[in-house]
Amino acid sequence: MTIEFSVTNNAFARDILTVAQLNQAVGQLLERSIPALWVRGEISNFTAAASGHWYFTLKDSRASVRAVMFRSRASAVGFMPRAGDQVEIRARVSLYEPRGDYQLQADAMRRAGVGNLYEAFLRLKEQLASEGLFDPARKREPARLPRAIGVITSLHAAALRDVLSALARRAPQVPVIIYPAPVQGADAAGRLAAQLRLANERAEVDTLLLVRGGGSIEDLWSFNDEGLARLVAASEIPVISGVGHETDFTIADFVADVRAPTPTAAAELACVPRSELLGRVMHAAQAMARGQQRRLERAAQRLDRAAAQLVSPAQRLEHQRERLNSLRFRLASAWAGPQGRRSARVNLLTQRLAHRVPDTGRAADRLNGALRQLGQAHARMLAQRRDKLAAATAQLRALDPGNTLARGYSIARDAEGRIVRDAAALAAGQALDLSFAQGGARVEVTQTRNTRDAA
Repeated sequence: MTIEFSVTNNAFARDILTVAQLNQAVGQLLERSIPALWVRGEISNFTAAASGHWYFTLKDSRASVRAVMFRSRASAVGFMPRAGDQVEIRARVSLYEPRGDYQLQADAMRRAGVGNLYEAFLRLKEQLASEGLFDPARKREPARLPRAIGVITSLHAAALRDVLSALARRAPQVPVIIYPAPVQGADAAGRLAAQLRLANERAEVDTLLLVRGGGSIEDLWSFNDEGLARLVAASEIPVISGVGHETDFTIADFVADVRAPTPTAAAELACVPRSELLGRVMHAAQAMARGQQRRLERAAQRLDRAAAQLVSPAQRLEHQRERLNSLRFRLASAWAGPQGRRSARVNLLTQRLAHRVPDTGRAADRLNGALRQLGQAHARMLAQRRDKLAAATAQLRALDPGNTLARGYSIARDAEGRIVRDAAALAAGQALDLSFAQGGARVEVTQTRNTRDAA
């Protein structure tokens, strides 16, 4: 590996530098010139500060270098390093300016020699995830009240003691069946898969616990086996995985129906505590007792009401007799009442009909009287009309021009037939027609006179 340095900071061109300026310039030079890289070595002088930062020295047989890993990066490592551990860190070279010491600022850490295993882990994880084996929709909820719980682990593992202790404390009534298999070694994955198949064939438990204690990635590698992972995903019995510590993750954790951070936590997730079940039973028993008491009280009330309504047969017969007499009386009244009302109505209608029959004698007398009055009125009317006619005739005769002419008068008309009433309207030589009581004559005006001249 070749690293080229290119110094471009003009701080070195100054005549005199302070120590702080020198360290600052060197720090900038290191940070710009050396990229982030992986470094392998042995940890010594490891210190985990209260702030969460890690301080340690990374060394080999020939040299050492100080290193720091800040809390945000250290929390993602997944294990707590110890002095003597061989690790590989990805770091950037920097300078701690107050002392002028250069150091490594670590961004990631892994155990030395596990790089290939970790890459294989990531490839298998990506492959199974793409096939949907990690999909939460396909996972099942373990039985809350299992008939029996199966444990797949080594008979000599501390994890088995932790699981049995937790189950005995939480649910001593639940049987536990152990399917022994080694949890570490070349044939561990095959043995674990065989026990998982056996548990599914027997179908004697409702929940399976796949557990072991913590360790390095090499120690836990059996639980990253592809065949075992596919069997866990295809298991008919829900599987709870409790492998390693809280920060350890295996492929079995991702395909299991439930992942527990530790074997003890897996046991706790597999069953409901006995105390909780007893509490539920006690609560149900109390509720049942209260319900039974309420039913007994309601039954006692119904019994009291029924007893109050009980009467002797003699009293019941007497009540029925009185009721029968009352009904007979009401029936007689119901018949007599409408019948009497109907008879009274018929009599009333008969009387009204009798008043409505016409009296022909009285009507004939009224008719004869009306005829006499009509004749008398007709005679009076004729007499009145006759008198009026005579008076009109006399008046007409008095106004008749013929009568006037008979008394010696005549009527003069001009050539147009108009009656001449004023002599002033005539002219000498004008022809006039004179009408007399008997005949007429044509005359000619020779002279006219007005009224004054006639006088």
